[in-house]
Amino acid sequence: MRRKVDTEDNAMNVHQSAEHLSPVASTDAPAATEPPATVPASTRLASFVVVVIPFLAFLVAIAWLWGSGIAWPSLVVFIVMTVFTTLGITMGYHRYFTHRSFQTVRPVQAVLAVFGSMAAEGPVIKWAAVHRLHHQHADEPRDPHSPHLHGHGLRGLVAGLWHAHVGWLFAPDAPGLARYVPDLLADRLVGVLSRLFGVWVILGLILPAAVVGLVTMSWMGALQGFIWGGLVRIFLVHHVTWSINSACHLWGATPFRTRDHSRNNPVFGVLGFGEGWHNNHHAFPTSARHGLRWWELDITHLLIRGLALTGLAWKVRLPAPEAIAAKRREGPDTPHMDQDVEPASPTTHRTTT
Repeated sequence: MRRKVDTEDNAMNVHQSAEHLSPVASTDAPAATEPPATVPASTRLASFVVVVIPFLAFLVAIAWLWGSGIAWPSLVVFIVMTVFTTLGITMGYHRYFTHRSFQTVRPVQAVLAVFGSMAAEGPVIKWAAVHRLHHQHADEPRDPHSPHLHGHGLRGLVAGLWHAHVGWLFAPDAPGLARYVPDLLADRLVGVLSRLFGVWVILGLILPAAVVGLVTMSWMGALQGFIWGGLVRIFLVHHVTWSINSACHLWGATPFRTRDHSRNNPVFGVLGFGEGWHNNHHAFPTSARHGLRWWELDITHLLIRGLALTGLAWKVRLPAPEAIAAKRREGPDTPHMDQDVEPASPTTHRTTT
């Protein structure tokens, strides 16, 4: 495969990075005359169900595992569904739809959107809008899920951790989210896939139940497939994803200068298929590779490289060596944020085709 290296222009499009939004999308906070946003009861109920039901299923599964173990078809389905829905979030929702760190063919786009939806973290368009908002206002008052805006001391830490991990799901949506995703709203395929979010979630619950039920030819097998491949899998994928918002803005190394509290957390670097190298990501948000050092395992990037080798992905964006050197801290990694550092341009990328 032919590979070439070029330099990206500093004028990034909105779909390439949340840090380079259009002038409309970067508008300051809404005017004080706007009424306070409220959360509809139906939305609160849906958030409650999404948070609580998988947790209860996890407790049931642990008790079941302790009492009678888990059938091998349920274990296989659980692992397969966990891997594919995690990649739907990391490779699809995050690196492709939100940051456009690579390009791919329409069938792959559709598969990534469907598996990402099966993770039950919201429709792809809304997920991308919230994440682009997060990048533009990371750890500032308009950040939808910062753990650093809830007071000081142990009480502030606990309150911030809760908000960043789960509490923000029950908060009102930020006004004007649509302004952050004009590219996705203009894409007919993405719009259809996003509107069918509920269908994909239900399919992600029915599919493991049906597979295990057919393999074992029993209703009990179907129930075990539903619990392990459906609800328990959702529970685990949720909490890994939410830990990027919470733990990866609290604990870990900061090898690069950023204007937020993002951290490289090795635990979630592994569990999150590379997403836990979060300081790297905030330093170079459009990079397809988050694990920038040889020992920083980034499964998502390895699979993107695999797609590129088969011709199914191209324009895989990586930070140029000079950009990495310009943003790297001098001396050992430190656990604090640079308040007044003007970041070096993260927009110089090598693009492989």
